[in-house]
Amino acid sequence: MRILVTGGAGFIGSHLIDRLMEQGHDVICLDNFYTGHKRNILKWFDNPYFELVRHDITEPIRLEVDQIYHLACPASPVHYQFNPVKTIKTNVLGTLYMMGLAKRVNARLLLASTSEVYGDPDVHPQPEEYRGNVNCTGPRACYDEGKRVAETLAFEYHREHKVDIRVARIFNTYGPRMLEHDGRVVSNFIVQALQKTPLTIYGDGSQTRSFCYVSDLVEGLIRLMNNDYIGPVNLGNPGEYTILELAQMIQGMINPDAELIYKPLPQDDPKQRQPDITKAKTYLNWQPTIALKEGLEMTINDFRERVS
Repeated sequence: MRILVTGGAGFIGSHLIDRLMEQGHDVICLDNFYTGHKRNILKWFDNPYFELVRHDITEPIRLEVDQIYHLACPASPVHYQFNPVKTIKTNVLGTLYMMGLAKRVNARLLLASTSEVYGDPDVHPQPEEYRGNVNCTGPRACYDEGKRVAETLAFEYHREHKVDIRVARIFNTYGPRMLEHDGRVVSNFIVQALQKTPLTIYGDGSQTRSFCYVSDLVEGLIRLMNNDYIGPVNLGNPGEYTILELAQMIQGMINPDAELIYKPLPQDDPKQRQPDITKAKTYLNWQPTIALKEGLEMTINDFRERVS
């Protein structure tokens, strides 16, 4: 198949492209390199079945494809809050143009949505039916509300124009190729431990997260794309850890003498985050297979090569 991956030079996008190329597909990677990097896709540059298009998703583009994995959008607070208006435009205009493209060429489109549509949840764990607790005027709203609108656009194009959509709600994902300074908790702790600086915990460390290794997530995305179930479907690891537990695990794996320091919790930071993956198990026969410690070892090895 001829497959378009928007945000394909990014952390998740590049791992997805690796899998699609290995499966023998014709892959177009579209990226503006705001948070993506050419090094992530370098190995495919000489492959005749791979094409790189430097393009900003907030502008229209015409391509002929069978499937679209729409991943383009900065996904860490550091990046999506740097230019919040751009983040909203990426989510809204980018999705609008990709939906238009899918409609025009009759392609199936998978939208990479996020667990952030649930906001700071008062239901735990979060099932897809939960409608969320999002502050629509807060500093995270450019991303949270942007993704909620993107989901709305997807379903309206499906209802009105019969566009073939799939919607994935992605929970915390980690692994090789994460950016060193993206503000995400896994990369923060690994970089700080490798550089022998104190590990920064926001709040008291009791807030929880669920961490899915990137290869597990990619498997879920591919299964959803090639399944009859539209979604939304949660893709994440239901194993729940406190931030303090994660800090202590990484501390023990890299620098047992590292100091832990505490800073105030950012506004609207979710206190609990755990996916209910019943739908993914039921419809996609999918669940994560990589344990946190195993995934962290592979991630730390990747960071060692980049961080001095």
